[in-house]
Amino acid sequence: MSEQEKQHQYCTNRFIDLANQLKDEKIDPALVSGALMTASAIYATYVAVGNDGTLQESGVDKVTDLYRRTLEHYQSVKQASIANKQT
Repeated sequence: MSEQEKQHQYCTNRFIDLANQLKDEKIDPALVSGALMTASAIYATYVAVGNDGTLQESGVDKVTDLYRRTLEHYQSVKQASIANKQT
């Protein structure tokens, strides 16, 4: 695993830890998920255009496509993990 992949996994785990802390504070997990998605949208905009810019439609499409590919990848990994546990 590369250093960048390790950092990605570390950041992902930190976000999951925070989400679980919020859930443990009796905040609805669906609300926590929505807030994480909003935070991700805000940060993706910041990364692309800084604090004072906005994404054009093509930028929104790029972020949406990346999110979709990430979600599809995770589902494939999750399905493989479940299949491995059943064998």
